[in-house]
Formats: sequence, structure tokens, C-alpha cells
Amino acid sequence: MCGIAGFVGSIEGSGSGKGVRTMVSALARRGPDSEGIESWPDAVLGHRRLAIFDLSDAGRQPMLSADGRVGIVFNGSIYNYRELREDLKNRGCRFRSDTDTEVLVYGYIEWGLDALLKRSKGMFAFALWDSTRRKLFLVRDRLGVKPLCYAVHGRALAFASTPRALRSAGLVDDLDPQALLAFLSLGYVPDQLSVYRGAKKVPAATVIEWEAGELTERKYWQLPEPRSEPQFSFDEAVEETERLFLKAVESRLYAHVPVGSLLSGGIDSALVCWAIAKLGGDITAFTVGVPGDPWDETKAASETAKRLGVSHKVLQMSEQEEVSAEQLTWAYAEPFAAASGLGMLRIAEAVSGDVTVLLTGDGGDDVFLGYPRHRHLWAADKVPRWARPVLSAGWGQMRRGFPRKGALRRFAAFLDYASGDLSAFFDHALWLRNPDFKLLLGERLIPQSGVVEKDHSGRGPDALASLLSHEYRSRFVGEYMTKVDGATMYHALEARSPFLDQDLWEFAAALPYNTRLHSGKLKAVLRRIATTRLGPEVAKRRKIGFGIPVQRWLSGRWRKRVEDAFQDSLLAREGWVNASQVLHLLRTPPGEHLDYLWHLYVLELWMQKETAGTSVIREDETAGLRKS
Repeated sequence: MCGIAGFVGSIEGSGSGKGVRTMVSALARRGPDSEGIESWPDAVLGHRRLAIFDLSDAGRQPMLSADGRVGIVFNGSIYNYRELREDLKNRGCRFRSDTDTEVLVYGYIEWGLDALLKRSKGMFAFALWDSTRRKLFLVRDRLGVKPLCYAVHGRALAFASTPRALRSAGLVDDLDPQALLAFLSLGYVPDQLSVYRGAKKVPAATVIEWEAGELTERKYWQLPEPRSEPQFSFDEAVEETERLFLKAVESRLYAHVPVGSLLSGGIDSALVCWAIAKLGGDITAFTVGVPGDPWDETKAASETAKRLGVSHKVLQMSEQEEVSAEQLTWAYAEPFAAASGLGMLRIAEAVSGDVTVLLTGDGGDDVFLGYPRHRHLWAADKVPRWARPVLSAGWGQMRRGFPRKGALRRFAAFLDYASGDLSAFFDHALWLRNPDFKLLLGERLIPQSGVVEKDHSGRGPDALASLLSHEYRSRFVGEYMTKVDGATMYHALEARSPFLDQDLWEFAAALPYNTRLHSGKLKAVLRRIATTRLGPEVAKRRKIGFGIPVQRWLSGRWRKRVEDAFQDSLLAREGWVNASQVLHLLRTPPGEHLDYLWHLYVLELWMQKETAGTSVIREDETAGLRKS
């Protein structure tokens, strides 16, 4: 895990070397072990290193080929790099380090970029400069686990791990109103947008090529479509999933630094720990406990650890331990309001003194279908298509007055899905149609709110297929992957999830929905493995997660802070929000508007930090950084 930055081409008056150094400084927390800069006549590459493989100076970046023709800055891990290294050694390549980064350099030279990417399995974002061809490649991994963005200035290009780094060098500055509106609605900035105008994110599974001022973009991998008919029986699907999962865990256990694993009360992290134990891995499983909190999973996790015989460490946290929303603005380069991000930050901070690599259970719900919405839409898809227009007409007359409490709420949601109303999933402008929400907007956002359109891309006749396609491009990358990357990198941890393994995803994504939701059970394949390997009591546990009750705290322990923030609001002074209306809603009884207020509060704190300047790193942000 690292931070990367660079320039190609000529940006008049920018001082490209100085600009790269500024961006690298802004990425210090992503790589506390060392810093490096390399230059060519029309390119500069910069790097901050978190050493995972080959901790010696031989692993420093930017890394160059022996003749200096090819240079690379790399963030992530190639899990099969040792196999690739042996292949390259057999072709005559001589290595100076034991790193995955050097494998990318010589793999490019020997095989070319496309063949290298086809062979490489892992999570990564890298920039590769070929000085002979005067060509830059920006590459992001298949699932968008690692971030990468860029900005074009005339015929020159700058890139960095985060938009904040680009902004620190003065390469972007103006806020994008559409990104702000999307954030206020969703709680994150989707990958198709950036909070700064001019900053663009490299999409997942994509190569951006720069040559002589011209850009081209291409996808190098596509997630397979689910089969309509099963190729395997359910038991065969379970057996193959277990085989692939064990292989994915094994590849992620290798590192030259201490490795640990998270262990919650859920089945995903329990399966990771089961696989580690089966493979003979000698690592510690960590559980973050919050005594007395309804989210505390210490008891369940301890029982699982005892059953597996793995070393287990509970890191206790009191609910009274101070948690501040400001932490989200320090760790995340763009506004980010997922409350679980605060929970992930607490976890990362707690384990960072013990390990540098942390295995997690992220991704299992997404591809094996573990969220209730997956089952709802799967069931809705079973309504005959000829009946949907009739249902839509009848339900359209009843839905406004229909009570949405208790079991009736789920029934009403099912009728929404079955009649084809999926706006709650696909329309990020849904909040903008709420009169209370629109009253919160300032004069700079009100005109923009009328031009935000629904995201119809990927919509098809099958609701579940449409949802999964949409979420893969939006929430999965923009919220879930961003949450883990931001929190762990802020505390100099490399997070690895076996459930994000390429081979496992390709296999699972191609399974029919009836297999993944076998007998109507969420995540049925993984639950069967958990039942067999861990016992039915573990397999039946409900997902809890580790979050922070921010909506409750807004009207309680944080209320004075929020009032103070909007009494002298930077957002209001610059015309983005109506502070008087924000304060009015804050003083009304708790309700749905607390979601609006939470997003606004996070945006206010983020704006204050950005205005204070990102090139100066605060003392509280650099605490614990290792010396370069």
C-alpha cells in the first residue's frame, strides 16, 4: 500500500518536480516508510511507501528498469507475484529486489501491458512511464479497490492517489456542484464524479494511456453475467467456492510484515479465520469490543476463535471514548459520510500497533448476495412481466396512503419493486425532490438541483441484475471500497479481503441467482460452508457491523458542535447551503431529516479542512507516522 503521484508533459509555470513533491507530501499517511522522486525530460514520478514486500532499500519506489527506460509507481499488492517472478527469471530477467513492483516493470517489458494485466492477480493502482515510447499508462484494479485519479492541463497530465493530492499542488480547486449534490444525497461522491472540477477518477478495470498529449481509455476486464441455467448443482457450487476461497486466503497470507485478521460475529470474517486455521496460518485474529453497546460482537467472536483454535485478541473500546466526525475529513480525500467509516477508523487505529497487513471479510455480501435488497428484488423478478403494468397501476393509487411500519413496510417495499419502482436504488437525485431537503440548499446549488438526472444506465427488465450492475459501478466502489481504503491507509495498514479475489468473483458472479439465493437464503453458498465448517449457530448469525449512531448523536452529544458549525457556516458564506434552515431542522424533533443534517455536517467539516489548506499536514494527522 502506498501513495503515488506524477506529471507527464509540460505544464507551463507549474514546476512539475515541485508539484509532485507537494502531492507526495499530501499522501504521507499512505506511505510512512519512505519517499521517492524520479524524473525524465517530460515526466516526473513520485511515491510514498508502505513497505510490505522486501523491506530493504531495494524495494524503494519509483522503481526503474536496469536501463532506466521504464519507471513505475505502484500502490497495492500482486498476490501471485512470486509465480510471475519465476516465469520472468526463466526468461532471463534479473531482479534486484523481492517485490511485486519490480515484477510489474519486467513483466511489462517482456509481455506488454495487456498480457501482464491478464496474468496479474491482486489489488492495484499504478502509473507506468515508458520513456522510449514517451507513453504513460494509468491502471486500476478490476474491482476498484485502490484509488487513482488524474487531471488534464492542456496536453499535460497530472495524477495522484487522491483528488486532495491534486488540489494540494494547485492542479484543481473549483468544487463541482453536481458532485456536492450527489454527496448530499448518497453520503459519498460516486466514481463517475469528483468533488473538484477537472479531477477524474480512473474507473475500475481500466487503462488510461497518455501519449503526446492525447488520452485513450479502455477496459481490460469485464465481470461475467450470471448464467440463466445452472452449470453446477448447489453442492458443487459450494465445493468450488470453498476451493477458490482457500486459495484466495492462502495468497493473501504472504507478506514480509506481521499479518492479522479481523474477526467479528458474522460469517464472512469467521470464514476467513477458519481458512487461515485450516491452512496452518499462525496469526492473531482481532475483535474490537464495545462493552454494553448493542453492536458489540465480542462474545460471538470469542466463541468462534475458541472453536477454531486461533490466537484471539479483543481490543476494548468504551462507548464514551471520544469519536469525532472530523476524523472522516482527515482520512477521506473527498466528503464521505458513511457512519461505518468512523467504525472502520477505530478498528484500524486499534490494530495498527500489532500488524501491518489485515485480512478482512469485505465483498462477500456483494457477489454472493447477502443484503436484504438482493432477496427483495430477486423475489420481485418472479412476478410475471405481464402482471407488472397492472400491479403498477393499482399500486400507484394506493402507495401514498399505505402504512409503512413493521411488516407492512417490507410488504410495501416488495410491491414497489414488483411494480417496477426502483427509484430508491437508481435515482441519486431522489432527495432533491423532497421539499424539506431543497430548502437546505444555497443559491449556488438550487439551480443545479434541477438538472440532476436519474441514472438509467444499466437498467434492464431484471431488477436484481440492474441493481448489481449499478452498484458495482457506484456504491461498491464509491462507498464500500473507499471506506476500507481510506480508514486503513490513514493508519498505515494494508487491508486484504479474500472475498475480493478475481477468480472467486468471476466464479460467483456467473452463478445463477437461484444458486446464490438457494432456498431463499441470503448468501446461501457461504452459509452452507459456514454451517459445515463452523456450525449452524455461526451460519445463522445476522450481520451487525461496527458503526457509530451518528443520527442519534446529532440530536444528542454532538448537537452543540453542529449548531456551532452552522452558526458560522463556511458552506453558507460561499452560497452552498441555507444555514438558517439547517439550524431550524436541527431544533425539530428527530426524524428523516437527520440523514440530511449528517451529510451537511460532514460536508461543512470537510470544507473547513480544505479551506485551511491540504499542503500543511496537521499534527493530529501525522501522529504515529514512521520516519522516512
